Amino acid sequence: MTPVAETPSKNKLPWTGIAWFGVLLVGCYAPVLKALVYQWNRDPDMGHGFFVPLIAGYIVWQSREELAAIPPKPNWWGLVVVAWGGMQLIVATLGAELFTARMSFVVTLIGVVWTLGGDAILKKLAFPLFLLFFMVPIPAVIYSAATFKLQILASQLADGALTVLSVPVLREGNVLELPNQKLSVVDACSGIRSLLSLTFLALVYGHFFERKTWIRVVLFVSTIPIAIVANASRVTITGIITQVKTEWAEGFFHEAEGWVIFMVALVILIAWHWILVRGSNFVAARRHV
Repeated sequence: MTPVAETPSKNKLPWTGIAWFGVLLVGCYAPVLKALVYQWNRDPDMGHGFFVPLIAGYIVWQSREELAAIPPKPNWWGLVVVAWGGMQLIVATLGAELFTARMSFVVTLIGVVWTLGGDAILKKLAFPLFLLFFMVPIPAVIYSAATFKLQILASQLADGALTVLSVPVLREGNVLELPNQKLSVVDACSGIRSLLSLTFLALVYGHFFERKTWIRVVLFVSTIPIAIVANASRVTITGIITQVKTEWAEGFFHEAEGWVIFMVALVILIAWHWILVRGSNFVAARRHV
């Protein structure tokens, strides 16, 4: 007799419960989700929001075989999380607080997964569920404070860089006085857009291309200085361009410059990952000598 290879047993998921919870979840959060998608479409800082649920869903789909091998063990503590999310939605609706209402959707979804699947499935889906938080715009108060600080920092770095390059410049707050033009580092040029998108991409990139947790963490944290330097470089380049042709400092050329700088920042992140991997391998090799 020839041995038969054992195939991993698959468990039947509670599709009826998933369908009921899914319908109730969409019904309760329909106005919140509609407003959220509307902001993704209108707010340039949240353009990555469309990709967040798609990538999270793809990660779940990739894990479908492993999920099917985990026996669902409903945990009724998940209903406590669902109730917490529901209360959060009610409070946010009464107080007209969008951030809390949107966050409650992710909280409730986590509770649903925990209730229907149990601890093991919740742990398996922890990363894609965590990614969903990135589709929620940060509160306006935090956004304004962070944007202002990034504006000042970008102005200071650009001022220093232009001075080193012998370009006459006078800085007053977030305004750079150049011989041919006055540059104002407005909210759109603060770098918050690049920072939000780059941090999300760093998490996704680390998930797909790196297995070591410490390198993933370093990549995620590194997005902050990379985004800041990249944005300051954009302001600096804009200042130099104004000395050649002032029209290039706005409109299509300015937007194209932003995309190029963001792609350069992404390449720097990938190169930094390569350096971290090579350094880690070198240290490991030295230890075995």
